[in-house]
Amino acid sequence: MTNMIINDISSGRRLKQSLSASIRKRQSEGFFPVISEIKVRSDKEGDLLGDRDPVVLAQEMARQSIAGISVVTEQEHFGGSMNLLKAVAAAVNLPVLHKDFITTERQIEESAACGAQALLLISSMLELGQMTLLIERAKRCGLETLVEAHSQSEIEKIQNLPFDLMGINNRNITIFEVDDNDVSKTEELAGYCKGSRILISESSIRSADDVRRAGKGGAGAVLIGTAVLQAENLIVFLDELTSVGWPV
Repeated sequence: MTNMIINDISSGRRLKQSLSASIRKRQSEGFFPVISEIKVRSDKEGDLLGDRDPVVLAQEMARQSIAGISVVTEQEHFGGSMNLLKAVAAAVNLPVLHKDFITTERQIEESAACGAQALLLISSMLELGQMTLLIERAKRCGLETLVEAHSQSEIEKIQNLPFDLMGINNRNITIFEVDDNDVSKTEELAGYCKGSRILISESSIRSADDVRRAGKGGAGAVLIGTAVLQAENLIVFLDELTSVGWPV
């Protein structure tokens, strides 16, 4: 059954760039790499889509100079689904990051089958041995892993694991990101991130100035969800963010 799931990965997923490669490509083109997000709702902000079709919205995002698209599939707090991930991945040519509370190998297999190029692992939710197994499973399924931390101790816990992308969440995911923070968490913690992995600053990014701060603080890319979905003009907003430029 497992082999059937993995073999069901679409040719479109195999042909896409990895998220790491796409980020580096945007950097080489002089854009600040932005991962834009599809999220149905949040506990803090409520409905984020309005009457918009999320797949059409993802296609509009993908026409901009961004590095990738994140899809939140957690249902209870964020209103997502695996069908949403599958639909977005099939509709865009950019790499897709799967965001959820991933704790099992089965979820990783489903992520690959739905067409993702990368997935999120949250260090605060996982034991070290469990993360090691999930990272290895993701590699066997052809997926990159973005491992997220929110504190120095979490960074130190994971720093020797063989994952691909480092994430600093400026908000606390364990309380479903209802706290009010800014990119100061990235500025505080970036120096503890060792090695050559791309560092992604996640959440609490609302403007080009925030992107610039994150970049100067050590981030090589940013992941932005709510602010993009609430922007008066999504195209103009994404252009402002990517136009911060690289290097910062």
